[in-house]
Amino acid sequence: MSDSVDPFKLAISDEALADLRSRLTRTRWPNRETVGDWSQGVPLDRIKALCDYWARDYDWRRCEARLNAFGQYHTRIDGLHIHFLHVRSPNPDAVPLVLTHGWPGSVVEFLDVIGSLTDPVAHGGNAADAFHLVIPSLPGFGFSDKPVATGWGVERIAAAWIALMKRLGYDRFFAQGGDWGAAVTTAIGMLAPPECAGVHLNMPLIYPAKDDLAQPTEAEQASVASMKFYRTSDSGYAKMQRTRPQTLAYGLTDSPAAQAAWIYEKFHAWTDNRGEPEDALTRDAMLDNIMLYWLPATAASSARLYWESLDFFRTQQIAVPVGVTIFPKEFSRPSRRWAERHFGNIIHWNEMDKGGHFAAFEQPELFVAELRNCFRNIRPPLRS
Repeated sequence: MSDSVDPFKLAISDEALADLRSRLTRTRWPNRETVGDWSQGVPLDRIKALCDYWARDYDWRRCEARLNAFGQYHTRIDGLHIHFLHVRSPNPDAVPLVLTHGWPGSVVEFLDVIGSLTDPVAHGGNAADAFHLVIPSLPGFGFSDKPVATGWGVERIAAAWIALMKRLGYDRFFAQGGDWGAAVTTAIGMLAPPECAGVHLNMPLIYPAKDDLAQPTEAEQASVASMKFYRTSDSGYAKMQRTRPQTLAYGLTDSPAAQAAWIYEKFHAWTDNRGEPEDALTRDAMLDNIMLYWLPATAASSARLYWESLDFFRTQQIAVPVGVTIFPKEFSRPSRRWAERHFGNIIHWNEMDKGGHFAAFEQPELFVAELRNCFRNIRPPLRS
């Protein structure tokens, strides 16, 4: 089986973009919600405004050119072609770092941090903080292949990422992730391959045990309340994607308005905003991300990761060095004392005053600073 790494260039046809615009203009809309907020889902006027912009003013070619400029690749691992960005630092002593997105994210989440992470000197930083970046699309997401059989869960993806880094010639690397990216990164940490020198998580898979709730701090009480709200009022999407991903996907694959609403609602619920998703992310940024679901028609294949691995989202043990950044609008915000029972070597812990679930997307400068501060603690052994 070929282990070649092949350049990949995006060139979406004009016909595909025309079809998208046509579908948007022919959307059959439901009647409006019966409440004055987002509690029933995306308000009709908000999704109409987003889709109108998508059909009339949004420029996919801008995003396409940006992705192509960074350098995209395909390589076949464990039977699937994996799509990834590979951006090497001009600093030969840079440390390799694999960044993993989640749902409803994509490699687009990381575009605004690539420059600062790979070339810190050009962005006001220190050359010693440089990284070579590998940013893959999860199997079934973006322009990676869609699995055609069961079995592509978190542990298998983690093994594929380790194989990818080896294939690229990296015998030591760091790993980072949030959401499903946190699950994959945690799984890499649990496998503890000798190549992995440490991990960073912006959504650590740590949940309170009964003893943790005996005398909770004020911050821990707020975290428990947030997790309870998620379970009771904000996790219906996960239940659907876990139990009936195929049924759900017919509508999302056929209707761009449906696909947009399914993701746009999460940009509202999970970003640090003042009431509208656009407070945290631009329309262009959100649509760039949505396009990586619409264009390759990944509604079903991305949702199946919930069918495969949602049970992995439980408290996990990691022995390798771990860094953690907690953003205030993340729906799971464990305390350090909870984490210390399960992470044997915490090298960095910081709790931010702004930012949400999509850390690199929402707060690129803070995200970059956190990775630099975290991995700076264990860089020296990599240069010995």
